[in-house]
Amino acid sequence: MTLDPELIDILVCPDCKSGVKLQEGKIICLGCGRKYPVKNGIPIMLIDESEPPNKQRGENA
Repeated sequence: MTLDPELIDILVCPDCKSGVKLQEGKIICLGCGRKYPVKNGIPIMLIDESEPPNKQRGENA
């Protein structure tokens, strides 16, 4: 998956306002560690749609 590098440069985490990077098809916050999904090439930068930084695979809330 590729996103325009200029888009990644201007995106910030809506939770902590830190910069982000694209990794393994998700937008990862460099500050708090939240993971935001990318659907059909569109970053979904909504806190409610993100994975918390400590969430483990298979873990229930």
